Amino acid sequence: MKGAAVSAQFQPTPESFPPFCEGIQYFADSFPEFDRLGAAPLLGSGQPALPDATSEAAIYQTLLAADALRYLTLQVTGSKSSGHPGGFASSADAVAALHLLGHRNMVTEVGHHAPGFYSAMFLDTSLEAMGITTVAEMRARFRERHGLLGHLSGAIPGLLAPAGPLGQGQHFALAGAYLYRDTLFPVTIGDGGLGEPYIMSAFQHFATAYPDVTNYLPVLVWNGYSQEHHSMVSLWDNEQMIAYWRAHGFDEVHLIDARDYGGANAPVYADSTTFDFKQRMAFTGAVLAAADAAAKSALSGRRACLIVKQLKGAGVHATGAKSHNLYAHHTLDSDDVKGGLQRRALPIKAWELVRENFRHAGGGPAAKVAVTENVRALPSLDGLALTEFAVGESHIPTTAFGLVVGEVGKRDPHFVVTNADGNEASGMANINKALTIRHPTADDLYFQGPSGQVYEPLNEDACAGLAVGVALFGGRSLWCSYESFAINGLPIWQTVTQAMAELRRPTPATVCLFTAGALEQGRNGWTHQRPEIENYFAAMMRNGNVYPLFPVDANMIQASYDWALKQTNKGVVITASKSPLTIHTTLAQSRQAIDDGAIVLKEHKGSHTVVFAVAGDLVLQPVLAAAEKLAETGIGSRIVAVVNPRRLYRPTDVLWDSVSEPDGRFMDDEAFRALFDGDVLIGVSGGPSAPLEPVLLRSRAGEREVFCWKRGETTANPQQLFDFNGMNAQAMGERAMALLERAAG
Repeated sequence: MKGAAVSAQFQPTPESFPPFCEGIQYFADSFPEFDRLGAAPLLGSGQPALPDATSEAAIYQTLLAADALRYLTLQVTGSKSSGHPGGFASSADAVAALHLLGHRNMVTEVGHHAPGFYSAMFLDTSLEAMGITTVAEMRARFRERHGLLGHLSGAIPGLLAPAGPLGQGQHFALAGAYLYRDTLFPVTIGDGGLGEPYIMSAFQHFATAYPDVTNYLPVLVWNGYSQEHHSMVSLWDNEQMIAYWRAHGFDEVHLIDARDYGGANAPVYADSTTFDFKQRMAFTGAVLAAADAAAKSALSGRRACLIVKQLKGAGVHATGAKSHNLYAHHTLDSDDVKGGLQRRALPIKAWELVRENFRHAGGGPAAKVAVTENVRALPSLDGLALTEFAVGESHIPTTAFGLVVGEVGKRDPHFVVTNADGNEASGMANINKALTIRHPTADDLYFQGPSGQVYEPLNEDACAGLAVGVALFGGRSLWCSYESFAINGLPIWQTVTQAMAELRRPTPATVCLFTAGALEQGRNGWTHQRPEIENYFAAMMRNGNVYPLFPVDANMIQASYDWALKQTNKGVVITASKSPLTIHTTLAQSRQAIDDGAIVLKEHKGSHTVVFAVAGDLVLQPVLAAAEKLAETGIGSRIVAVVNPRRLYRPTDVLWDSVSEPDGRFMDDEAFRALFDGDVLIGVSGGPSAPLEPVLLRSRAGEREVFCWKRGETTANPQQLFDFNGMNAQAMGERAMALLERAAG
């Protein structure tokens, strides 16, 4: 029977099908060989995986599962004339095979595959945890608030990781494999996204650094098309693709090409759903066997990947790039969508069988068995020692920070530090000394060896990716970066931090430290001066779970990290210098400043009060000098360190109560006025002005000014950069005087 087509479609009455099928628009009255090969589900209580992946019944029931996934994907997206069915459709055979083989911890690099992943979670009953029990309910809540988002997020039961921008999913698979060594983490990757530069380099570096961690399985969905055109690898032949993966550290490349099963006239990119029943069974059997072999290899110490080469859109409303997206004219009544649904319709008994198999795969619904559905136990950090430096002494903040990091790593063997540009260059050689750079070449001179906890790919995406993946999956991590280069890792940091805002369980905050800021990078010039990334975090503060911290000295940076280690489901960003700086605060004062949001560092009494609100550490130098100049003329000042600006917003400014682990602490008006009320307010930042927004919003000062970073330049020292950006002590003092005169007039 061509394409395993159904003999007819009919509309049964609700009493004639199980409740979960409500909302399925078309059913078939028969399916080839169902009585012989589908008489009973192969999975059940005590049978979490196909007992024999080579059996005819196993292949048949995998084929049914793939068709069910395709049908639901099109039914759900068609319901809203929105979403992306085509890419997932060409992966359905591999996804179905891996689920029925018991591998439930699956992530993806492709956010557009979301409706297919939701379909799998519906079939295994995971979505019942969010009140979705029928196909009709899934249709109603697809791409709706409090429902099934257009791309995977942290809110959906059973799904391990978000999926948004391309080139990110491999990090989640690697992080999962790192933390859970006996569990397989498949990750589907689209050939449209394979052009992202990070995917293969991330696999390669991880394989070199962690040769004993192989329990991840890339599944390349090679369908020949990207979002709106052919993929950039569409002209490669199979030998080229195999060589490409082998060159990036994979021992085994299992490639199944649908063309090989489609007969002599099959096109280069073939659609297996158009084959006759015998050919479909042969193709599905090959995918199932390859998936089983690749999974077993990955779990036994060999790096393996699975590649399924099949036309994009196999089995849905269209093929090629035209299958990627639904538009307003793609309704459930349009001929193309209706035809696709009718071609993939299954009998009621087939739906019941598929449902039962998914429900028992891997030991139960993914919402119960996936590793991320429970809080991961962590070694205690109670009594973590901090070093208290005396006020007035001079110490390097990052070096003090590094001592604490080393102690965390000694207590928690799975703790990982990532850094693309070197800890030593940021004054934190003590981290490398304590925890060792993970490298296949052992060399004590460089504190490197094959079992270290410091991961140093020269790729900020890979650094951020592993660090945030470990945090998302329940472990502790730290991403360290030069402020100037961190921008390349921020997209995945943002993705995960947003997912943490929706996550259904507590997980350690994702913490990063940005050092060697622009003011310390004068002679490197503008290439190493990118403080504008602080605007990125300032914008994210309103998200509800993002906390940029600006410690002013070596005591406060330790308190900042100690605070961050105690947080859950937050993104914590610590920005600090690697230069020796004066100690302004005790540890107790530092902790209070972080909790409150700000602290007074110095106050001069005088005829008027100029308030300096300062975000940063090195930038305090011209501020202190300006205050002294004002004091000489009898004008008072108050220097307030803006340490945790998220605390300084008004509660209504931030979506704090919409996140899964809400933190509703904000400075009240009385405390804010005690710090920031004066005749004149001058905001000062070593970076951009955005971190000062909460102060500027709430200040009652009639006259105000901001001194902040404008542009980089090659200079010999920080003072020359202050001068170049018009933010030296003289400029600040003169502006304060002018504002006071204007206020008086």
